Amino acid sequence: MTHIARGPTNFGWTYHVTSEVNRRAFELAPDEDKELFLAVIAEAKEKYTFELWNFCIMANHFHFLITPHEGQSLSDIMKWIKFVFAIRWNKAHNETGHFWGDRFYSRVITGKRDFRNVYNYIDQNPVVAGLVAKPEDWKYGGAYHRAHEITGIITLVNEQILEVVEQGGGYRTVL
Repeated sequence: MTHIARGPTNFGWTYHVTSEVNRRAFELAPDEDKELFLAVIAEAKEKYTFELWNFCIMANHFHFLITPHEGQSLSDIMKWIKFVFAIRWNKAHNETGHFWGDRFYSRVITGKRDFRNVYNYIDQNPVVAGLVAKPEDWKYGGAYHRAHEITGIITLVNEQILEVVEQGGGYRTVL
């Protein structure tokens, strides 16, 4: 597998990112912990500039569909989110040590079809897990935020953005 540098030169690329809790434990199961994770994502949006097109927070992992802006590094964004959340989770639970398992996994989105497939895959995670009947019923995902018009974390997708993806131009031309 070819390693793709995640530095600031890759702005405009969109990634499917996922990361698991250490030992695949269900540490994110309580709603309070998922709320804490949402708060950390909101803070990251203030500290860094990126588009979060979709997301889903499950009991032992999360998914992002994310595009860092110019001058931003996917690695820096993800490191900050995971680090800050781990510190706050440990403090809230009177714990110490690692929260997350391995480094996050990411891959570049290759076009409009890939974008839509990953977007839908992320929405369907809680449905497939049997947690809800419809994606918009899962409070800790992008579908819920879109259905309830909750702004601040996700960026709404439109056809213009998808056309730019299909042409391989990244999002920098429409942001």
